[in-house]
Amino acid sequence: MSAVRPTTRNTPVPPVKAGLWTKVRELVLDNCRSVEGKIEGLTAEFVNLEFLSLINVGLITVSNLPKLGKLKKLELSDNRISGGLDVLAEKLPNLTHLNLSGNKLKDISTLEPLKKLDNLKSLDLFNCEVTNLNDYRESVFKLLPQLTYLDGYDIEDREASDSDGEVDGDGVDDDEDEEGEEEEDEDGEEEDFDEEDEEDEEEVEGEDDDDEVSGEDEEEDFGQGGEVDEEDDDEDEDEDEDEAETGRGEKRKRAHDDEDEDDDDEDDD
Repeated sequence: MSAVRPTTRNTPVPPVKAGLWTKVRELVLDNCRSVEGKIEGLTAEFVNLEFLSLINVGLITVSNLPKLGKLKKLELSDNRISGGLDVLAEKLPNLTHLNLSGNKLKDISTLEPLKKLDNLKSLDLFNCEVTNLNDYRESVFKLLPQLTYLDGYDIEDREASDSDGEVDGDGVDDDEDEEGEEEEDEDGEEEDFDEEDEEDEEEVEGEDDDDEVSGEDEEEDFGQGGEVDEEDDDEDEDEDEDEAETGRGEKRKRAHDDEDEDDDDEDDD
């Protein structure tokens, strides 16, 4: 199980069988309602959680968040948080991405507790009053030297790449991408095998067709040869008959001549 995502307002963390909390690495609870700064069901049992989204849940403080030692990315935008960020370093020591956009943060001093988050790489404060202060960006980068990106841009106003906006290392997004690539590779291999099988079948069918055509040609040739032989036999028979007729005619002629001679001899007598 990589993610748990309630889909309706006022829905607490959905029930999960005992022991499965440790397998959850991504938890999205956007638009759920907090009660006295707490989200029902969100506890320290999520020991391997790396991504947590609590957008628009009505939080006014982060003091009631559970201790999540492996959490890297925390989304807290569109709440009513105005301070008390000092607990984050204690409860979320490995945090790298923090989004506090749309909260009630007014002064640079309220951000000072974030200095203790040594791994903090990206901080978002869009639509917070603090962003209206003079030299806001310079002041925040000076206060938090470990930061690479503030509101999506580095100190030289270069925009963060997509990869910088995701969980680093062995995070959820990277693992899901790798799993997707493996599935695609397997599908691709299966398709290749299918195509090869189809090609082999087509080749076999083509060979069978060629054999059938060759057989038909041979039959035609044999048939034509047979007809020619029969015609030759008929011609030979005709010739034999003609010769026989000629022979019989000559015999009749000789017999007639002999009869004429006998008649002449009788007349002489």
